[in-house]
This record gives sequence, C-alpha cells and structure tokens, in this order.
Amino acid sequence: MGLFDIFKTTSDRAKEEIVEVPWHVLGKMEQLDEIVEQSKTKPVAIFKHSTRCGISKGALKLLERNYSLTDDQLKLYYLDLLQNRDISNEIAARFKVHHESPQMIVIKNGVVVHHDSHHSIEASNLERFV
Repeated sequence: MGLFDIFKTTSDRAKEEIVEVPWHVLGKMEQLDEIVEQSKTKPVAIFKHSTRCGISKGALKLLERNYSLTDDQLKLYYLDLLQNRDISNEIAARFKVHHESPQMIVIKNGVVVHHDSHHSIEASNLERFV
C-alpha cells in the first residue's frame, strides 16, 4: 500500500483488481475454420452472448470477474448473437451443439469437448481444458 492509497475510493481499488479478459470478436463466418485450426494447438472457447438478455449479461460479468487464463493458454471468442445469428446457427450445425443463450462452447482438436449455458457458465470450467 502506497502513501497515496489512503485517498483511493473503493471503486478505484476495485478497478485495479479487474484483469482484462483477452476477448477476440467472432464476427465473420470464415473465422470458424480458423477456430478449428487453432483448437489443434490450444483450446478455444466461444461465448455466445445476447446483449438484450439479463441472464446473459450476468453470466458475462461473472465470467469476466473470475477469468484468469491468458491468451496463450486458451483463445476466447465473443459472439454477439443479435448481430451474428447466422454464425451461431453455423456453430450449432458444425459442432452439433444445440443453440442456447448465453452459451460457452470449448473446442479442442476441432471438436466440442465441453459446453455450458446460462448459470452453469463458470470460468473455472475452462481451466480444466488448458
């Protein structure tokens, strides 16, 4: 604790504790081929998020609060469902995972090894695949 830390508010201290999550935006269909290739060298996760859904917003905040992996350990993609429903549909078809929102899908070696939805989405679940 530094000399001037006594002037920091609770909000200032909370902001210092936030670790930036290394999100990659999934916004183009051709990225799905890249994701399959990337998953051959490290796990890849896709978080499917509905920006109009309170449950999805809560799952996102909880995930971000507890996420501790680096981009070298796991590549984490963010898919905005409202703007990219076609990509979400292709994910469901290609990886044989029923669409849900919010949803976390983990891919290793080109196949889905885990998926969660709604309140089951937890950062600790991703750590098992690193």
